[in-house]
Amino acid sequence: METNTHIVYMLKCSDNSLYTGYTTDLERRVKMHEEGKGAKYTRGRGPFQVVYVESFPTKEEALQKEYEIKQQPRKEKVRLIRDKLKEVMQYEQSEKL
Repeated sequence: METNTHIVYMLKCSDNSLYTGYTTDLERRVKMHEEGKGAKYTRGRGPFQVVYVESFPTKEEALQKEYEIKQQPRKEKVRLIRDKLKEVMQYEQSEKL
């Protein structure tokens, strides 16, 4: 992944809670969460499942999206995850054609 790619992600924690974060290197960041070196919230809540990823060209746009997601109730976050999953599934179907 490019170093100038800015990523907003959501993790599903082992206690079924959702964590939203920002990074430029998703693989490294998830590893940090798994090792207990990520955000304070995620410590002791692993293992994690990445359930949402969205890339942005600028840090400002990514941080704005992260803030918007964090303001949403859980129900809206789950809807966002479902919508993204539907988008991925439709893309995969079109690739098979």
